[in-house]
Amino acid sequence: MAFYAMKFIERRERMNALPRTTIAYEQNFRNYIIPFSGIRVASSLRRADSIAFVDYLLTRPRIRSPRTVIQIFYVWQVLVNYMIDEGVPLSENITSRVKLPEVMPRNGIRLTPDQVMAVASAMRQLAPRYEIAVWLAACAGLRMGEVLGLRWENVDMDRGLVSITEQKQQGKPRPLKTKSSYATLAVDAFLMGRLKEHFLRYPPPEKKPRAEFRQQKSCASPSSGFILAKPTGDPLHMSNFYWRWRQAVEIAGLPEGTRFHSLKRFYTSVLGTSGHHDPKTVQHLSRHARFTQTWDVYVTAPPPAAGGRKVTDFSEVFIAPK
Repeated sequence: MAFYAMKFIERRERMNALPRTTIAYEQNFRNYIIPFSGIRVASSLRRADSIAFVDYLLTRPRIRSPRTVIQIFYVWQVLVNYMIDEGVPLSENITSRVKLPEVMPRNGIRLTPDQVMAVASAMRQLAPRYEIAVWLAACAGLRMGEVLGLRWENVDMDRGLVSITEQKQQGKPRPLKTKSSYATLAVDAFLMGRLKEHFLRYPPPEKKPRAEFRQQKSCASPSSGFILAKPTGDPLHMSNFYWRWRQAVEIAGLPEGTRFHSLKRFYTSVLGTSGHHDPKTVQHLSRHARFTQTWDVYVTAPPPAAGGRKVTDFSEVFIAPK
């Protein structure tokens, strides 16, 4: 199986698949699937091996959650299907009817406007430069990597538009999560106000002569213009932000384990319950690839065109922070 696992990773890299997912596959192959299968010939695998693999995962001390067992088993299924596609003579039911551990459904933390304002205020006390990330997630639905990759050139202050075109992971530009993630969205005047304040407080570094940039290699290019950046203009690393995020959550008194992604869920929830937007418009603004991601708790309605719609919901739920 090690041979096909390596071929699978190489093919994903040639296809320019999402690097983060490819890394996750490779880690699961290396840490669990290859150690379990050993030097087994791929064609000798049977359904009993899939059952044994689940039992093997349940005994691993590093795996603390039944949900993780299910996620790793999914990677096993992906590799088995790849081997079948490559012509390995395997039974097609090798991964079917395998009993997996039961998991409780996730009850995502639903933030209120007061809680969002509290965590933004806490961030302003801890690291004022980072506060804008809270508003970009809560009022435009940006993921953390998208916040890190957002540049001033992506913001049209006059028209109230934000274009999401890339994200940053491990300090490098990466493709967005799905095709639906790429969008130019109308945003609320409340968010535009926060962006203008941030620009005045933390303007991007002035352009410098090329020779001076060659001498200061650590300084970002003047064309970068990252919104969430270090004082030098260099993009911020995710680990730096999350350290402050955990502190802000504690200071604000939010439930333990509140994730940054809860702000994106807040964004979708506000849009969906405001009565201003039909379900498909909410899906478009939330940039979800599947309709069920957006509207699993709301009633559907015939969608008018999303383009040209104004967003005013967040001016209604927030009072501008002082």
